[in-house]
Amino acid sequence: MRVLCAFPEAMPSSNSRPSACLAPGTLYLALLLHLSLSSQAGDRRLLPVERVPGLKEKTLILLDVSTKNPVRTVNENFLSLQLDPSIIHDGWLDFLSSKRLVTLARGLSPAFLRFGGKRTDFLQFQNLRNPAKSRGGPGPDYYLKNYEDDIVRSDVALDKQKGCKIAQHPDVMLELQREKAAQMHLVLLKEQFSNTYSNLILTARSLDKLYNFADCSGLHLIFALNALRRNPNNSWNSSSALSLLKYSASKKYNISWELGNEPNNYRTMHGRAVNGSQLGKDYIQLKSLLQPIRIYSRASLYGPNIGRPRKNVIALLDGFMKVAGSTVDAVTWQHCYIDGRVVKVMDFLKTRLLDTLSDQIRKIQKVVNTYTPGKKIWLEGVVTTSAGGTNNLSDSYAAGFLWLNTLGMLANQGIDVVIRHSFFDHGYNHLVDQNFNPLPDYWLSLLYKRLIGPKVLAVHVAGLQRKPRPGRVIRDKLRIYAHCTNHHNHNYVRGSITLFIINLHRSRKKIKLAGTLRDKLVHQYLLQPYGQEGLKSKSVQLNGQPLVMVDDGTLPELKPRPLRAGRTLVIPPVTMGFYVVKNVNALACRYR
Repeated sequence: MRVLCAFPEAMPSSNSRPSACLAPGTLYLALLLHLSLSSQAGDRRLLPVERVPGLKEKTLILLDVSTKNPVRTVNENFLSLQLDPSIIHDGWLDFLSSKRLVTLARGLSPAFLRFGGKRTDFLQFQNLRNPAKSRGGPGPDYYLKNYEDDIVRSDVALDKQKGCKIAQHPDVMLELQREKAAQMHLVLLKEQFSNTYSNLILTARSLDKLYNFADCSGLHLIFALNALRRNPNNSWNSSSALSLLKYSASKKYNISWELGNEPNNYRTMHGRAVNGSQLGKDYIQLKSLLQPIRIYSRASLYGPNIGRPRKNVIALLDGFMKVAGSTVDAVTWQHCYIDGRVVKVMDFLKTRLLDTLSDQIRKIQKVVNTYTPGKKIWLEGVVTTSAGGTNNLSDSYAAGFLWLNTLGMLANQGIDVVIRHSFFDHGYNHLVDQNFNPLPDYWLSLLYKRLIGPKVLAVHVAGLQRKPRPGRVIRDKLRIYAHCTNHHNHNYVRGSITLFIINLHRSRKKIKLAGTLRDKLVHQYLLQPYGQEGLKSKSVQLNGQPLVMVDDGTLPELKPRPLRAGRTLVIPPVTMGFYVVKNVNALACRYR
C-alpha cells in the first residue's frame, strides 16, 4: 500500500528503508522522529517502510503537512461550473430563474459560469425581443404564457438590490417541461452520435435570462462564441458575434469571452478544419472587436478549449500559442475520463483511470511554458463519461471519487481553474437533476467550496508498504490532499488546515496526525452513500445524517463531527471525506 503525497509523481527511494529487524515500538518511534525532521527540512518525499515480520496487518499512517509556505495558490473561483447551449434546445433555459436552482448555484459561488459545449459552434444570436411573433408561432417557451407573470413578487423584493428575477414555477409547468426535455434528449443524443448538429437560435430575451441566472447566483459568465461561421478564405465570420457583443454592451453585462469549442473536431463536425495558427488569428480578431467596446476593452479572453491532448491536438495548440499565446488570459482544454465504453461501477474506483489526467496536464504545460511561461491553464469541461454520461453511474456516489481526485490533482499540479460540465442540463454528468435535486457530486462540491481555500500545502506521509512485484506498479488507493481552510468560512480561524481524503481500499485505514498537526482538534465531514443502492446511490449522508434541501428551499447546515484532540483518524473503506484541523496557526494560511 502506498499513500499519495502532495506530488503524485514522487517515487519512494529504495535506500531509505529502515532495517526490517527493528521492533514494532522502535520502528514507530523512528518513523515519528524521521517524519518530524523531514517536515522541518521541507522534505516532500514519501517515507516508505518495509513490512516487519510478525506485525499484524494494521497499517498506521503518520501524516504531517508543511505549514510555512504553500506549494501552489489557485484561483478563488477554482471550482467553477458550465451550462451547455443544449438548454436552449430542450427548454430548460426558461427555468433558470427557478428559486431552487438559483439557491443551489449560489451555494457554489464565487465561481465562473461557462456557457459553452458541443453546440457552441452552431449558436446564432438574433436580437429579437419576441421570437414567437416573428416566426408566426409559439416560441421555445410556448407554455410560459408570460415570463414576467412567473415572477414571485416577494422574491423580487428580496433580491431587489441585485435586480434579480426569481421564479416559483408551478408543478404542472415543470412536469410539462420534463416531458419535453425527455423527448429532446433523444434528439440531442441522435445528433451527438451522428455528428450532425442543428443550429440553435439565442435571442436577446434568452441571453437576458442566462445573464440574470449568473448574476443572481454570484457567478461570472463566460460566453463561448460560434467559431464555425467561416468566410470563403476560412477566416472567422464575426457578424453574429458582433451583434451579440453590441447587445450585451448596451445592457452593461459583465461577461468574459471564448471562441469555439474543441476546434480539433471541426473537420468531423463541419467538414472544414481550422489549424492552430488560423485559430490564433481568429482570437486576435475577436480581441480587436472587444477593444473598441468600452465595457469589454479589458474583458478576459480564454481559449482555445481543445480536446484531449493527442498528437494532432498538441500540434493545434502549438500553432495557436505561436500566434495568440499572449492574447488569451488563460489556456483551456477539456477532459473526458471514460469515452464511449460500457461503464461499470467499479470503473470509478480504478486508480489507473484516476491517474490518466496527470499525463495530460504535463503535455499541456509543456507547450504553454514553451511560448508563455507562467501562463494560467484551465481545465474547462471535465466529465466522467462521454455522450451525456451513464444513468445511475455518472450521477451516483461512485462518480465522486473521480471528481474529488480531479480537484486535488489539478490544484497540486498548478491548474488554476477547473470547470465542471455541467451544473444542470440533459444527460447524467450534471450536479443537479431535472427535479432540481442536488446529486452526490453537488454535495461534494458544496463541501469543497465551504472548506477548501486556494492555498495548496505539501503532505508528508509515512506508513507500511507492500513490496512491488517485478513489472507491477503499485498505485495509490489512499489519496490525501491538504489546503488552507477557506478564509471565508467564519467557523474556523485563519491558520486552520483542511485535509480531504479518498480511501479506495476495501478496508478501513488509520491515520495518525503528527508534527504540526499533532494533538489538534479535528472536525470530520465524512460523506458516504445513503440508501440500499450503495455506491450507485444518488443520495448521500454527512456523518451519518442524510443530506437534503430544507423544506423552505434553502441549503441545510453542514454539521461536522468533532473528534477529540490526538485521536487517530479512521477512514472507512471506499469513502471520501474532509477533515478540518483547527488552530494549527499555519503561517501559510494566516494571510491571503
